[in-house]
Amino acid sequence: MTAERAKPPSAENCLQNLQTGTDIVSAAFNAASGMASYQNSFIIPFLLSTHYFQQAEVRKASSAGLSEVFKAYADLGLFNLDLLRRGVDGAVEAAGRYAQSTFADAAAALASAFTTGNTRPLLDIVQQQGALLALIAHGYPRAIEGIADDFGFHFERGTHELVDESDRFQLYRIAPSKAAVETQFDRKPILIIPPYVLGANILGFLPGEDRSYAHCFANQGIPTYIRILKDIATCEPLQTMSAEDDVRDTRRFCEAIRQRHAQAVTLNGYCQGGFNGLCSLLSGELDGLVDAFITCVSPMDGTRSRGLSGFLQQLPARFNDLAYGTKTLPNGNQVADGQLMGWVYKLKSIETESPLSAYFRDLAMLARTGGDACSISKTAAALNYWLGHERNDLPLAITEMSFASFSTPISADGTLPIKMFGRKLNLERLKEKKLPWLICYGIHDDLVEKETALAPLDFVPAEVTPFPKGHVAIATSWSHPSSACALHTRFGEGQHRGPVRFHLDLEAGQEKAAP
Repeated sequence: MTAERAKPPSAENCLQNLQTGTDIVSAAFNAASGMASYQNSFIIPFLLSTHYFQQAEVRKASSAGLSEVFKAYADLGLFNLDLLRRGVDGAVEAAGRYAQSTFADAAAALASAFTTGNTRPLLDIVQQQGALLALIAHGYPRAIEGIADDFGFHFERGTHELVDESDRFQLYRIAPSKAAVETQFDRKPILIIPPYVLGANILGFLPGEDRSYAHCFANQGIPTYIRILKDIATCEPLQTMSAEDDVRDTRRFCEAIRQRHAQAVTLNGYCQGGFNGLCSLLSGELDGLVDAFITCVSPMDGTRSRGLSGFLQQLPARFNDLAYGTKTLPNGNQVADGQLMGWVYKLKSIETESPLSAYFRDLAMLARTGGDACSISKTAAALNYWLGHERNDLPLAITEMSFASFSTPISADGTLPIKMFGRKLNLERLKEKKLPWLICYGIHDDLVEKETALAPLDFVPAEVTPFPKGHVAIATSWSHPSSACALHTRFGEGQHRGPVRFHLDLEAGQEKAAP
């Protein structure tokens, strides 16, 4: 009895197999291209850090004995090996989570191909994954760059009034984004102090989408002002500014605002801007100009930070030095490299921020679009645009303030580890002034943890409002007026006040108390 001859594959199956092979090759190229792009975001700061490291070590060559230097380098090697281990573990975990999300469908399609010869389900999965890999390699970067016109304040358009400027800063009044709203000049004004490193545009995130921290105030008719850094690459007074210069310019702007509105100012600092605002208030230079204070996710005692402070403490003492992040400009002035500081934040959370971890995280996020570039969230695109473009270099004096805060705790009597104008800065001063203070923090903020933001409560009373999510959620998620924690409302079981609600209630209280 002769064996039955196997049926040759049909022309349709041959075409399907050829298409599958072609799609796999294309997907592999797109995967390599996408991963390379994510790697570059890490490699460029790494090369910068290597350059600064060599410069600093040359200057320190004769400052320590050979045995001390050898031990420091050995400890640094162990530190780097631990970073590498954590990065690999995080990448493997992220890749595993993504693979698990697609495993069931892929296994069923593969089984169908082997048992029935039907390769259509497998071809569909390969095409779907190929579309995602093409999206993350090409479509997603285009969407990120394409959001530039919608992201931030765009002061160059002339929409927002330039009210005043110093040698280092500009003062703008934020115009409402709602056509039906006009600024009411007899209202209580607010001055927003943005962070140095993260830039001001995160506070004007997507005005056209009703996601902008500053516009939350402006759209209530509140006179809303923001202090904007000049370009540090070309502005020499900013490059060489002192901590006292920061206070002087804040005072100048508060005086200009008070003269316009005949009312004291609410001072509102976001992230690092909150710490600088606190130092300005404690210096006494803003007395009579500011009568309320709001801080959002601001690091008030960096030594209480489990993440960043703990990360820095793991570094050998020889290398825990600002010299390893200092850039020398063409004119000879030195500044702190903002791109490198942003990289340090990623190293701190290497498990989730390594290139491969970020790649698979974004791939999982894009899977919800079905591979459609038109379905990419504007919020996701704007956040990535901000992360890729908004890292400012800092004056060394301002960096030294933050470094001191993360190295030395607030003393037992409430004194900050910083002096200004030769004076100590003590938190008791705010208690004496009876200044209303709202402290907002992010419940899941891994950059400025709750303990870091709420450190002043050990010394002075303040109202506290917790917000869900992380470090920039107040400026992105919760700045939408219809969100669960809208800034102009009370929310949560404790009926916590958002910063806009806090300011509005202060204003209402002042009107009620007025004769």
